[in-house]
Amino acid sequence: MKADAIIHRNVLWALGAGVVPIPIADVLAVSAVQVKQLKELSELYGITFREDLAKKLVGSLLVGMGGVGVGAALGMSFAKLIPVVGQALGIVSVSVASGAFTHAIGRVFVMHFESGGTFLDFDPHRMREHFRREFEDAKDKVAELRNRPGASSESPQKPA
Repeated sequence: MKADAIIHRNVLWALGAGVVPIPIADVLAVSAVQVKQLKELSELYGITFREDLAKKLVGSLLVGMGGVGVGAALGMSFAKLIPVVGQALGIVSVSVASGAFTHAIGRVFVMHFESGGTFLDFDPHRMREHFRREFEDAKDKVAELRNRPGASSESPQKPA
């Protein structure tokens, strides 16, 4: 339950980071949220955290989605440069994709940590299919969460 709360809170942060109106700055903000999430999960499971390794593993999972996945994410980010329609489309799509990626990363690492794994023995190649399934499952959940009344004003908080 604590791991789920960490993931949920960071998905909310990723949704917020996804609405940053500046292309690439949104991607960097979401990446920072994802690394923060891994730090929190590693503390929960008593795993030694290494930021450099966490960044590489997150990047490896995202690249594992293929050029289409990475290209689409960057394309959505750059769409924000197009006045009005591009900005609206970019903000919504980057926000939902960011939340779904963050959720999938969290779920994959929770599974890995719960099976006794660490950052040092995490194999992104072996986890790609699981990551892809988690991402696909998360897209609808995150879109629902984003569209929920009051979601934009909801601030992520630590559970009591």
